Amino acid sequence: MFEWSEEDLMVRDAVRGFIDKEIRPHIDELETGVLPPYDIIRNLLKTFGVDAMASDALDKEFAHDEAVARGEAEPKKASPGAGMTSMGSILNIELAGVSLGIVASMGVSLGLTPSTIRSKGTLAQKKRWLPDLVTMNKVGAWAITEPDSGSDALGGMKTTVKRDGENYILNGQKTFITNGPFADTIVVFAKLDDGDASVDRRRRKVLTFVLDKGMEGLAQGKPFKKMGIMSSPTGELFFDNVKLDKDRLLGETEEVGEKGGGDGAKAGFVLERVGIASLSLGIINECQRLCVDYAKQRMLWGKPISELQLIQLKLAEMEVARFNVQNMVFHALERAQSGKPLGLAEASAMKLYSSRAATDVAMEAIQLFGGNGYMTEYRVEQLARDAKSLMIYAGSNEIQTTHVAKGVLAR
Repeated sequence: MFEWSEEDLMVRDAVRGFIDKEIRPHIDELETGVLPPYDIIRNLLKTFGVDAMASDALDKEFAHDEAVARGEAEPKKASPGAGMTSMGSILNIELAGVSLGIVASMGVSLGLTPSTIRSKGTLAQKKRWLPDLVTMNKVGAWAITEPDSGSDALGGMKTTVKRDGENYILNGQKTFITNGPFADTIVVFAKLDDGDASVDRRRRKVLTFVLDKGMEGLAQGKPFKKMGIMSSPTGELFFDNVKLDKDRLLGETEEVGEKGGGDGAKAGFVLERVGIASLSLGIINECQRLCVDYAKQRMLWGKPISELQLIQLKLAEMEVARFNVQNMVFHALERAQSGKPLGLAEASAMKLYSSRAATDVAMEAIQLFGGNGYMTEYRVEQLARDAKSLMIYAGSNEIQTTHVAKGVLAR
């Protein structure tokens, strides 16, 4: 059975120390959108040496890839569980309870964006974009969602690329893009329009390109004003006849690009949805901690409300939710370490349950605090707003039910 190791707990305590010193004092600035999260993220990476470790690991990866190209080494087999680690999960859990938006921005810039380039890009493309991404020298964005194709991200996609000799022309729009307003490097998914009207638009190839900030025809909208996760800038991207050289197509062939489109997007969905459980656990943990402290201190009828059975019932139900979601996280970590990561249906089940649990716990936390819970100073209202986003983020909960049901019916 999986459990946190002594090393994991040491990392957790160190992360908590960083959060108390470097993040909590700036929560108001972060949650109003006044302070973008990127310098705090860079400071976090530097403090724990993550940026240096990522850079060193990337250099070794490049050296091995070059040796493979010369015929001096065998290609490494992809580790199916490499996307989830105990350290990464602890970081997500601890940060989510304080500033979920920081986790969202960091996960897209350090996770989805470089992982897509790493999995489908050529060696030249990896060398071109990964060094700045893995160290957070540049901010990354992963653009797939569109105004009319949220849950139907691939089939309903309207953003298109047309061939222009050996190159391409990109047109369309993306929305709800994490880091979109400030991104330096953007992975964009688009449908290939080859002029063949007989091909159903829903069945056209999905190709994946990498764009850089400042390209002609690329416009990055201002950050949206959101209900929650305000510390993560979210916005729109507009493409107006953006000229793309062939070397911006991941893999530099449409065959690889096609696989990197549909398959790459689905792999990203699994990673996102499994991660939602860790984020949910962080919110549940923080809600429970705040509620326990408050219940012991808040006096009613001459005694702390922690002695009231209805309050105890709320705390007990929070513990049940914490226990269940933590077990889901542990199960996913155990599967990842054994090289048997969860599939899409299982990841969707985790996302569906954990996001519901986090939202229920956060709303009950507000109820336990009473009028104080509705005030920003007590923070549980922020946790409730953040928790609700998890029921929409990474695919709405309604669409998760279809993936879970398909998995059940396919047994």
